[in-house]
Amino acid sequence: MPLVKLYFTAALLLLMLTCPRVSQSVPVMSKGPLKESCVLNAKTLLQSIKDTLAKIKEQDCNVQLNMATNTSSACAPKESKCSGMVKTEFDQESCLTNIGEDLHHYYQFLAAQTDSSHAPNVLLTLRELMENCFPWSLPIGVSKGAAAKDENAFDRRLRFCKVLTGFQVRCITMNRAIAYMNSGEHTK
Repeated sequence: MPLVKLYFTAALLLLMLTCPRVSQSVPVMSKGPLKESCVLNAKTLLQSIKDTLAKIKEQDCNVQLNMATNTSSACAPKESKCSGMVKTEFDQESCLTNIGEDLHHYYQFLAAQTDSSHAPNVLLTLRELMENCFPWSLPIGVSKGAAAKDENAFDRRLRFCKVLTGFQVRCITMNRAIAYMNSGEHTK
């Protein structure tokens, strides 16, 4: 299983570097079907994740993505050729559902950390994005400190770094998709 993650990470990085639409993490700001505040909230979340990673990254850690969603493929723009397949239609509902499920997953992970002092801003900006744009994705009850208690402190910090790095990668996709939906390009 670790080899699959290693190969997936390398393939994802290669895709991001070779496809210009994927490698850009700055969303296009314009009016459209999604609220402008969603674009701003998503951009703020990405910056918060970057700032937190800059503080905690003592060494490079691998990426650990949420593999239970298909956000990257569900949110690929219409006529996108980055994945090797031409996508003729854009399914906004599927994209929003996958983004909401990712936000829910990462919120639960971050809220369950026993030492949440590393990412209070990430959790706050994530909750703000969820409340304003994806209210159905908010968890009903999250148990604080439910992270793996049998891990030692180093393993917990390493896992936190891996998951937060994966969240950064996924958040770039979310920013791109939210900006795309906000621009209205998917309706043309």
